[in-house]
Amino acid sequence: MTTPPLSSGASTARRSARLAAAAAGGKSTNPEEPKDHALGRSRGGWGTKIHILCDAHGHPLHFHLSAGQIHDQTMVDTLLCGADETLHDEHGTPMAWPVALAGDKGYRANWVDQYLLKLGIKPVIPSKENEDRSLRPVAFDKAVYRRRSIIECLIGWLKESRRIATRFEKKAINFGAMVKLAFIHRYLRLRASCAISDMA
Repeated sequence: MTTPPLSSGASTARRSARLAAAAAGGKSTNPEEPKDHALGRSRGGWGTKIHILCDAHGHPLHFHLSAGQIHDQTMVDTLLCGADETLHDEHGTPMAWPVALAGDKGYRANWVDQYLLKLGIKPVIPSKENEDRSLRPVAFDKAVYRRRSIIECLIGWLKESRRIATRFEKKAINFGAMVKLAFIHRYLRLRASCAISDMA
């Protein structure tokens, strides 16, 4: 007769407790899972916002999920800090810091300008029509702002994935995994195309 491992009873008990909590409507205890599951109601309806940071070539660098009603401005700090913590090369050296950051009018705020400038990043965000552009600490660079279409193309490409355009997952962690999977697929295609060009 074989003796079961000592941890099997405890594991079964924990699993039963999780199933009972789920049946009773209990919340997930995963600290990485937001309480609202990154779901909320905005003017566009019930949904999730994907805040993305990409480089000048349209390669995704970092993203963060929030509920649909969360304003874009509030995610600037979270997105940049998350990118700073995760973007390292194979030797663990932090990657180069951006010299400019473009965003639409949803990111326009005096504190955003000051925050980016303190980090050594030039804000490339258009002014709102009801404000005096001359009062801003940095002039708006129209030439650089035209390249903001790069992130729009990235988002358009991301929406081609059905699991991204239409969220099926309840938990934000699972939905975020789908976004990561799409980004991995994009990088694998890029690597394959580079390999083919090197062989030619």
